[in-house]
Amino acid sequence: MTINSSKAVAALTTVTLLLGLAGCADKASPDNVDRRAVERWNHLIAHEAEKAYDYLTPGFRATQTREAYASAMNNRPLQWKSAKFDHKECEEDRCTAYVDVTYGLQMPGAGRSVESTNTQSETWIRVDGEWYFLPK
Repeated sequence: MTINSSKAVAALTTVTLLLGLAGCADKASPDNVDRRAVERWNHLIAHEAEKAYDYLTPGFRATQTREAYASAMNNRPLQWKSAKFDHKECEEDRCTAYVDVTYGLQMPGAGRSVESTNTQSETWIRVDGEWYFLPK
């Protein structure tokens, strides 16, 4: 191996390491809460609660199976329509995310659906470098 190729290998190793660290920092960043909160809601909107389950804290997941959670969430009388991230308040390993969720509800006997938007306040905590939703 020549000196030039040794330098090239060292440079490539350094770049790879830095990119890897940048990926970890991004995952642990509170900015990741914005994306994950909306992704979780989008799974619920699409009746994919089995995928939204992965966004729940490991502790909550230890208390309820994926199947039970999916059944309960996918069979709600509300029909979630859209979710839009509003803002968050964070400190260290905990964030409160505010998400505007639009939903529809079929009115019994009225023959029509009523639609509304409500801001959901959600607790997100960082566990092992990833952000998870902590249900109330």
